[in-house]
Amino acid sequence: MTLRFRAAGWPVIVGVLATASCGDPEIVNNPAGGGGGQGTGAQNPGGNGGEGNSFTVGGAPSGGAAAGGEGGRESAFCGDGVVNPGEACDDGNADSGDGCTGTCDAIENGFACPMPGDPCVSTVICGDGNITGAETCDDGDLALGDGCSDNCQVETGWVCPDPGEQCEAAACGDGVIAGSEVCEDDDAPPANGDGCSDSCQLEPGFKCDVPGQPCVPTICGDALVEGSEQCDDGNNDFGDGCVPLYCQNEPDCTQSPAMACTTSCGDGIKLPNGTEECEDGNTVDGDGCSATCTTEPGYECIPDVSASLTLELPIVLRDFAVSHPDMEDFLGSDLNIVQLLLGADGKPVYNGMPTTPTTSGQANFDQWYRDVAGINIPVLQTLTFTKLVTGEFQFNDSTFFPLNGLGFGNQGNSQNFHFTSEVRYWFEYKGTEVLDFTGDDDVWVFVNKRRAINLGGVHGAQNASITLNAANAVTFNLTLGQVYEIVVFQAERHTTQSNYKLTLSNFDNGKSICNSVCGDGIKTPDEACDDGINDGSYGSCTPDCKKGPRCGDSLVQMPFEECDDGVNLSPYEGCAPGCQLGAFCGDGQVDSLFGEQCDDGDNDGGYNECATDCVLGERCGDGVKQSPFEECDDGNSNNSDSCGNDCESNIAG
Repeated sequence: MTLRFRAAGWPVIVGVLATASCGDPEIVNNPAGGGGGQGTGAQNPGGNGGEGNSFTVGGAPSGGAAAGGEGGRESAFCGDGVVNPGEACDDGNADSGDGCTGTCDAIENGFACPMPGDPCVSTVICGDGNITGAETCDDGDLALGDGCSDNCQVETGWVCPDPGEQCEAAACGDGVIAGSEVCEDDDAPPANGDGCSDSCQLEPGFKCDVPGQPCVPTICGDALVEGSEQCDDGNNDFGDGCVPLYCQNEPDCTQSPAMACTTSCGDGIKLPNGTEECEDGNTVDGDGCSATCTTEPGYECIPDVSASLTLELPIVLRDFAVSHPDMEDFLGSDLNIVQLLLGADGKPVYNGMPTTPTTSGQANFDQWYRDVAGINIPVLQTLTFTKLVTGEFQFNDSTFFPLNGLGFGNQGNSQNFHFTSEVRYWFEYKGTEVLDFTGDDDVWVFVNKRRAINLGGVHGAQNASITLNAANAVTFNLTLGQVYEIVVFQAERHTTQSNYKLTLSNFDNGKSICNSVCGDGIKTPDEACDDGINDGSYGSCTPDCKKGPRCGDSLVQMPFEECDDGVNLSPYEGCAPGCQLGAFCGDGQVDSLFGEQCDDGDNDGGYNECATDCVLGERCGDGVKQSPFEECDDGNSNNSDSCGNDCESNIAG
């Protein structure tokens, strides 16, 4: 009987079995026998067959030893690590989705397969500035939170219109802080005046901690620095570095009167020879003047010469009970109540020995301009000065009762008559300043911590003024171009009348106004677009820094665009970034990143072809015998078993 099996597609005779019987010629095994059979490629690929043995029949040698036959060879197949004829690649497996298709007939889109037998490598590199594969953006880095994620997907609330360029906020009012936005509240559409402006910038006096939720007013004096506050020391004192009510940094006047005050960024005073490039009265970035008072890119900051019609100054009022020893019980002028210089804490120093004609002593006087629980109640307000036709700013109120119904109340009177007030202002000395005051009762004005006006005592309205000319510059140690402090202390102590008239002339400070520069190629928060060309052409900006025709405007601009759905974030079967049609099943490229196993452009199915939806159809190796094309199909790449890699049986006959 003869046994055969297929090796490398050829039948192999394994041996001949002979049965001996009585009378037959003697069969003797002989080392010089016949040649061995051809070696099997599966066990010894490409090797030789075993050496044969001779044998004798009837005592005569019948065959000599012979060399073994040439070894068999395995069939070539997809996954053998060799790029065989008809294959485009072979990465050592028959799996799709890793760069080489499951049939080795195509390199998948977004991959390169440089070395047969080695894994293919992706050519999609997030961070290279090119949008490829399944990327929806690529800004040239792998940072999170800048609009394009670390796997190159557009982050919520952002748009990334230009590959390799910085992403930007999708829209102010979408509830997501992005790009140059500082805040996002609940406005639809965004509006000014509620803490977050219509360009999503923080407005003074508010904090906007939760995106998408309403902003809330900050509380100056709660000892928490929030929102646009520069400071908050939790008290009502001027002269300690933080302006009460406004929570704004004060100029530092601790070396006064020997030296001028020093300014800091955000205090609203820009000196002509100072180091600040700009000064807009805050320390907020994104408004043209940075938190360090440098001009921000895309802006021009110039002196603010606008004709402001009002000037607002904070005032600290302290209400007293009528029973206070210094209230109501005295009348008359009293010019010796306070000393010539302010104290180290910036308050008047009592001059009584131990009293004065209208005061009861130092302990009680020291309560006038300091918060003392149970003795006085502080109230913060503002004085609004109106600009006169002659240019001066003036506050004038002949019925100055700012605390009616507040503090201790009116205490049975028609008005609240018993209170003190304190106003401070810092100015750049120019040599032409004039201060004029009319009021009652006590009034003291200090310039550079030296008393300039003295209207002490309980009396009707009196007037005094001070002109800071060259002569007085010597008296008050003033230098042109330097910053100094002016303080007005007042007290209302008697139930007759209350007048307060303060006029300031030439006390203007050099603040800055910053405006964006359209056409400089730098986009600022108040500009929709600025590429420096601004000619309104496709992909450019309009002359007024609005967006021109572009990818993302939902209009297909031929010949630049193939599509435009307004979003353009569908790299597969949609409109892809750049307003180009995305990959799709049927484009002849195998896009394994989107689940394709194959794509021959037709995808009409059939044996060894690509089926609908770009999945592999019937083929050798799928584990299903496809008649009449296959004799067998065991779904593996073992060529030594009963089914060969060509789906033909290894068992003959």
